[in-house]
Amino acid sequence: MIHETATVHPEARLGDSVHVDPGAVIGADVVIGDGCRIGAHAVLEGPLQLGSNNVVGPHCILGTPPQDRGYRGEPTRLEIGSDNVLREFVTVHRATTKEDGVTRIGDHNYLMAYSHVGHDCQLGNHITLANAATLAGHVIVGDHVNIAGLCAVHQFARIGRFAMLGGGTMAPMDILPYAMASGNHARLFGVNRRGLQRNGFSADSIQQIRQAYRLLFRKGLRLQDAVAAIAADESLDSAEVQHLLEFIRTTQRGITR
Repeated sequence: MIHETATVHPEARLGDSVHVDPGAVIGADVVIGDGCRIGAHAVLEGPLQLGSNNVVGPHCILGTPPQDRGYRGEPTRLEIGSDNVLREFVTVHRATTKEDGVTRIGDHNYLMAYSHVGHDCQLGNHITLANAATLAGHVIVGDHVNIAGLCAVHQFARIGRFAMLGGGTMAPMDILPYAMASGNHARLFGVNRRGLQRNGFSADSIQQIRQAYRLLFRKGLRLQDAVAAIAADESLDSAEVQHLLEFIRTTQRGITR
């Protein structure tokens, strides 16, 4: 169902039961999966692949070139999974050639009005970006992350799975998995215990995560010594703690303390 005022390039491919509202513009090399709705005056440029059952709000801009001075028009991509909601004025850019050439968004994400996902970002599943949340280029966001309104995440930073960022947070460094962070610049404020409970984490897993955080931040240990102490503690053997340690070991920008 394509409104008569919409513009759809003949090389675009639309699946079954796709609705395109008035004034929308869909360019060449855009693939839209079954059951998607493209809102009024949205602009989709390719190469772009959109999965099934996505809702693209009015005035969204998807797949336009990266905001990078070194970009020279190379055919990079944007890939978005299924069952996502992108509200009005959301912007998501294609990648540069500095990594694998693809900006990715997974499934079941909710991007509220005016939120922005920059080039080369990699977003998992079940993520919420509230109004005007901004991800600079090359940001990695894990599953089940909640980023509140007016937050900004620095390029190349990572937000660990099940983390929560409070409103207006400026995050120049990595935010650990399972953490709550807030402030300018961001500081940690403990474990996202309520969020973990709501997502079915066992009491033992949550307790192990909390104990690991105590060793990291409340015992006066250097970070590398705290990591060694956690790794040596046989009572801290859950998959969540092991994921936390691997996240720390692979940081490039440093860890928010």
